[in-house]
Amino acid sequence: MKRTVVINVVGLTDSLIGPSLPQISEFARRGAKATVVPAFPAVTCTAQSNYVTGMPPAHHGIVGNGWYDRELAEVQFWKQSNHLVQGRKIWDDLRSLDPRFTCAKLFWWYNMYASADYSITPRPMYPADGRKVFDIYTAPSSIRAEIKKDLGEFPFPAFWGPAAGINSPKGPADAVSRWIAESAKWTETKYQPTLSLVYLPHLDYNLQRLGPADPAITQDLKQIDAIVGDLIAFFQKRSVQVLLVSEYGITDVETPLHLNRLFREKGWVAIKDELGLELLDCGASKVFAVADHQVAHIYLNDRSLEKKVRQLLEQPGIDQVLGQAEQKALSINHAHSGDLIAVASPKAWFTYYYWFEDRVAPDFARCVDIHRKPGYDPVELFLDPAQRFIKLKIGWRLLQKKLGFRMLMDVIPLDATLVKGSHGRRPAAAGDHPVLITDRPSLLSGKPLDSTEVFGVIRRAVVD
Repeated sequence: MKRTVVINVVGLTDSLIGPSLPQISEFARRGAKATVVPAFPAVTCTAQSNYVTGMPPAHHGIVGNGWYDRELAEVQFWKQSNHLVQGRKIWDDLRSLDPRFTCAKLFWWYNMYASADYSITPRPMYPADGRKVFDIYTAPSSIRAEIKKDLGEFPFPAFWGPAAGINSPKGPADAVSRWIAESAKWTETKYQPTLSLVYLPHLDYNLQRLGPADPAITQDLKQIDAIVGDLIAFFQKRSVQVLLVSEYGITDVETPLHLNRLFREKGWVAIKDELGLELLDCGASKVFAVADHQVAHIYLNDRSLEKKVRQLLEQPGIDQVLGQAEQKALSINHAHSGDLIAVASPKAWFTYYYWFEDRVAPDFARCVDIHRKPGYDPVELFLDPAQRFIKLKIGWRLLQKKLGFRMLMDVIPLDATLVKGSHGRRPAAAGDHPVLITDRPSLLSGKPLDSTEVFGVIRRAVVD
């Protein structure tokens, strides 16, 4: 077997490859590049699951970054157990061919309890007193202490939230991707895995925050190019072949759509009052949406309303509404999927918002809280511009935390129009699709790859 590293450069597309990515461009010029028809939906968890199983969501069950659990009557987002991904994974397939095969899974999602040999993934600790303590989870567990001793603490606050992709006194804008890249080198030096899967999220932040048309993105491109170029040189020097891949392309957006507010106006959404704030009660709602970028899963506890829901969604900003037949055609017909799936128009995206007045929005709405929110919230990338002296407020909140007091880091705005980039639908332009680049041209046919075919390319790279 040929030792291989797969570097996942989130957000990388043909439209971005150019002078600002000199090392990636040179790697593509010397090797071969293919456009990847994006997973549907074109979001992190679905794309990665397509890549590691070679199957679509109808089979592996990952219909988005989260979905509604009908038995628990709760929305579950950003869960981490690998057991959620149904089907045989590429590391199990390759190990069956050669028991000496080993795999390192570095920050790819669904990393906990995977059967890969070495895993590192972000995982906070949650003590009983309500605190959230930043940390990582590793397998074997001994890696956790060893790698933090050598590399320092993982820069968790910059992994997601207002600090992501932003220069700060505590680290450069690309601190997270730099740490992950160093963890890949560390793992390679210590274990020499047959296959390494490495996740570099740097482009994801400002492409959503600013949009790909913003001139400031040039700096982000240069930063990720330096990290990727260094990794390519490191692995090639050790005779490890390199594949670069991305999950989706991020395109400009300007219109947020609030489906749950539409459903609430019709009396279909149930709201629970908790301490004067409003919580979405999914189990008691007749209809509600789980928003995930440009795709929203719509669950009908009252199936008699399906026709009325479809009619309501026939409005500007919504391109398609997928019923069971349409979902089957896209191979997303799974028990996790919504009874209907809404797909936004190219310039639109879906929020999870369900309140009419900001004063009664739930407390977590103004926080970075990816697990409690019943949908994806890219507004977490921003600090609230309406709050004066917000950095002083953050400092005070951190002091309260350090002193052991309960505190709420309520610094996130509730203005969805701040978001300028999104993904999830399949962009019309191939230049906005993800790519796969290899230093072995024989691995590619010259034709676009379906997202499920990335599995086969990785397999051939290792086996052939």
